[in-house]
Amino acid sequence: MRGFLFSDYMIHILKQITTETVSENPYWRYCRDTYILPNGKTGEYHYVHTPGSVFIIPRFKNGTFLLVKQYRYLNRRISLEFPGGGIKIDIGAEASAHNELAEEAGLKAHSVHMLGSFNPCNGITDEMCTVFLAENFSDISAVHDESEEFEYMSVSEEEFGKLIMDGQIWDGMTLAAWSLYKNSDQSLYR
Repeated sequence: MRGFLFSDYMIHILKQITTETVSENPYWRYCRDTYILPNGKTGEYHYVHTPGSVFIIPRFKNGTFLLVKQYRYLNRRISLEFPGGGIKIDIGAEASAHNELAEEAGLKAHSVHMLGSFNPCNGITDEMCTVFLAENFSDISAVHDESEEFEYMSVSEEEFGKLIMDGQIWDGMTLAAWSLYKNSDQSLYR
């Protein structure tokens, strides 16, 4: 097996010249930048800019995890996911996580720990998703967006793995959040 190859070649940092918003909605902006290519020419980059997102992994005292089942319009199919959504600029990531958990699952978490963050698709968006582990819950009334309907499923770690292998959990952000959870020092959160 070959190891990593290092060379004297330096990866160029691309210098932004201009940026403009092409289209905007309440959730994100579609932007177009011009920048200097490594060969000195000018290039164009189109991308989605967001204030970020959050995903929450609700873990119950019995060691099971809450998943929400919802219909995903773009894929025309049902998806099993952790609760999550966009960061509200004026309140930040942790408060947005609490809001999403309340809206989607009707839960108030009394213990929340940040596990890490990731970019869901770094060639298309500058979005960073922050993942939280939530525990110790109180039930509250869920108030969904009018376009959202949810069913709930509680699963063990073993069941979660089987749902991945069976293709029932296919959402990339849920898979990335699970990876952060599985690679975290979980003993800190028990």
